[in-house]
Amino acid sequence: MTERSADGRANRPPDIHAVARHAGVSHQTVSRVLNESPRVRPATRERVREAMRVLGYTPNVAARTLITRRSRTLGLVVLNEELYGPASALRHVEQDSRSAGYGLRILNLPPMARSTLREAVESLRQQLVDAVIVVDPHPEDQPLLGPLPSDLPLVTVGGLRSAGVPSVSYDSGPGVRQAVQYLLGLGHRTVHHIAGPAGWAEADIRRSVWERTLEQAGREVPAPIEGDWTARSGHAAGLALAGRDDVTAVFCANDQMALGLFHALAERGVRTPEDVSVVGFDDVPDAAYYRPALTTLRQDFAELGRHTVRLALRQIETGTREGVESVTLAPPSLILRASTAPPA
Repeated sequence: MTERSADGRANRPPDIHAVARHAGVSHQTVSRVLNESPRVRPATRERVREAMRVLGYTPNVAARTLITRRSRTLGLVVLNEELYGPASALRHVEQDSRSAGYGLRILNLPPMARSTLREAVESLRQQLVDAVIVVDPHPEDQPLLGPLPSDLPLVTVGGLRSAGVPSVSYDSGPGVRQAVQYLLGLGHRTVHHIAGPAGWAEADIRRSVWERTLEQAGREVPAPIEGDWTARSGHAAGLALAGRDDVTAVFCANDQMALGLFHALAERGVRTPEDVSVVGFDDVPDAAYYRPALTTLRQDFAELGRHTVRLALRQIETGTREGVESVTLAPPSLILRASTAPPA
C-alpha cells in the first residue's frame, strides 16, 4: 500500500526506511535482506519480507542490479518450443526458477544458423541475466557454447554435451531398448521405426539404440522412415507402412508421429493393435486418450527442471562453470496401454 499523510493525501511509495520502521529493524537490515545476505537471522528475514508484503514495497531492481551485479533473472533459449519435449522443459524450468526467486527471459527460436545461437546467448548476456539456459541445442551449434567466457553461468538441456558446459542430459537409450525388447517379447519378428530428423541428437540416439537392439537380438533391421516430429510426417510414414504383411510393430520416435501413424493405419483399414502394435515416446498428456491409448515412454521433466535450475544457481553462487558437474536424468519409463499386443 502507499503511505498517506495526516490529511489523507497519498505520499510517495514506501521505501526501505518505511519497511524498516514497520519491521522494527534498521534500514541496513532491510538492505541485507534485499541483497540476500546470509548475515540476517531467518526470523528477522521473514519479518522484513512480511513488512514488504504489507506495505506493498517494490524493490528498485535496476538499482539493486548495479549494486549486487545480479538481476535475479535467468535467460532461456528454446529451440522448437512447439514440440512437446522443449515445451515441457521450458515449463518446468520456469516453475523452478520462480520457486527459487528468479524471473525468466525467454528467446524462442526456430532451427537456426550456427551464428544465431551465439547471438541469442550474447543478447541475453547484454540484458544482464544471471545465467543462460539453452534447451535442445542442435549438435552443430554446441561447439559454439564451450568457448563462451567461463564466468558466464551456462547450462544446456538435452542434445550432446559440450566440453566445459554443465548440462542436463536425457538417458533415452535404456527406455528405447526396453520398448523394442517388449515388442519382440510379445512375439513380433522385428520392429519398424519412424525416426526423428537426422542430425538431432535425440533422434539419432533413439534410432541407433533401436537398430542395435534388433541386431543384438538377431532380428532383421528394417530401413527406418524419417519424420520431422510432426503428426503429418507420421501419417505419411504410416501410409507407406500400411498393408505390408511384414509390418506388425512400429516404434515411433515421439508421440505426435505415432498419432499420425494411427490415422494412416485406420484410413487403410489396418487395426491397432490387432494388426500393428505401436509404441511412442514422450507420453504427451493426450497419449492416454488416443484411440487406442498409446503405449509410450515417459520422461521426468519435473526432475529436468529441478536439476537445470540447480546447476544454474550453483554457477551464479561460485562465479564459474568449473567444478559444476553435469547431470544425466533417469531413463524413461515404459507406460503400457492398449496400442500393443502379440501379433495375430
